[in-house]
Amino acid sequence: MTEILFHAYTPLIFWTSLGLLIFRFLPQSFPRLLGRGLYWVGVPLELLALARQNTLSSLSDGASLPILAPIITVGALVLGSMVAVLVLWLGNSLFAYRLAVKAGVDKQPNLEQKSSWLSPASQGSFVIAAVVGNTGFVGLAIAPTLVNSNALHWAVLYSITHNVIGTYGFGVAIASYFSNSQQKNRWWKLLREVLSVPPLWAFIIGTATQKVQLPEIVESGLQASVGAIIACAFMLTGIRLAQLQGWKSLKLAIAPAVLRVFVIPLLVGLTTTFFFGLSGDRRLAMVLMSGVPSAFAGLILAEEYNLDRDLVASSIFLSTLLLLLALPFWIVIFG
Repeated sequence: MTEILFHAYTPLIFWTSLGLLIFRFLPQSFPRLLGRGLYWVGVPLELLALARQNTLSSLSDGASLPILAPIITVGALVLGSMVAVLVLWLGNSLFAYRLAVKAGVDKQPNLEQKSSWLSPASQGSFVIAAVVGNTGFVGLAIAPTLVNSNALHWAVLYSITHNVIGTYGFGVAIASYFSNSQQKNRWWKLLREVLSVPPLWAFIIGTATQKVQLPEIVESGLQASVGAIIACAFMLTGIRLAQLQGWKSLKLAIAPAVLRVFVIPLLVGLTTTFFFGLSGDRRLAMVLMSGVPSAFAGLILAEEYNLDRDLVASSIFLSTLLLLLALPFWIVIFG
């Protein structure tokens, strides 16, 4: 397992470190331009290339695909969103109580006359960091070593569903909602954002054109672009990490990182055990995939929708470290 994590984290460490080193020499506007470029061009190209690989067909090998895996994935997204929102509500309630005590009054102060625990931009980043996980790079890197080959397709289906519905469905909806929280008709804008998200349409087009033969140079270029896009995402994370203000930036990320790596996978493990009757490697696959670190895509969404980049970058950093502590825990309990 240590060797697998080493190979999985090597590109992450290299490109993130490069971002840490070069950020001082870059224009101030470069990180946002890179993030928006990944959102509108890079990630759609990546999903187009991955969709054209006909992953689902290669998974089945004549056997029926486990429909329960995507259901659990969506359930984990909903459950994670509810838990994250509950934590935000508790934080705001505690914040209001402390203001009331500090003001020396017996009742809660008018919420309209005070700041909440976190700004709308930070609340959006909080939920995204807690809910959207790195199921592709980290999840699929460790799953083959820890999960039996007969159950590996559960992990792959979780990753596909999470990336399409989670990152660019739930993630875009959350980012759009908190980005437009002060505007009217934000529900209509939210629906418009989700239906028009470029990565989602790229995945649909890629799936629909799997049997369409493209020129060899185009096909090879698409597949080669995946590595470059992932490297750019890591480098963007390094640039944002270099801009963090020490403990002040990291302390707000503790809660979403703990939710991402410990709380949500625990709830998924208990739910799949008592409600779906899963056990062994299939259950472990669902737990592992639901407990991977916060996704680099969350930082891309934060750049596009002008959310709290520091909170997302800090959550990626902390949840990646916490994964090393969480993995033995989940193997012992749910393996």
